[in-house]
Amino acid sequence: MNKTLKATVLAFALAGATALSAQAADTVITFDPGVVAYGYSDGYWTTKREWRTWEKPEYVEVYRKHPGARYYEYRHDRDHDMGWRGEVRNGR
Repeated sequence: MNKTLKATVLAFALAGATALSAQAADTVITFDPGVVAYGYSDGYWTTKREWRTWEKPEYVEVYRKHPGARYYEYRHDRDHDMGWRGEVRNGR
């Protein structure tokens, strides 16, 4: 009986791990242009002053069409301040 109980517990544990893996695979991450302070051809600064590269090419276009977007068609490291242009305006 002890072996049967262990086998049952193991089977449930494996089934639970498989379900969690499948659930994680279904997670969709979307791009929020509202977190971008300044955009460049090679990435963007977030409103929290974090540098990120564009995860997908279409995110550049999504941001460029966003109202109030500040996009610069060159690499951020061209500027002495690495493209950070000061405080974020308009609550962003």
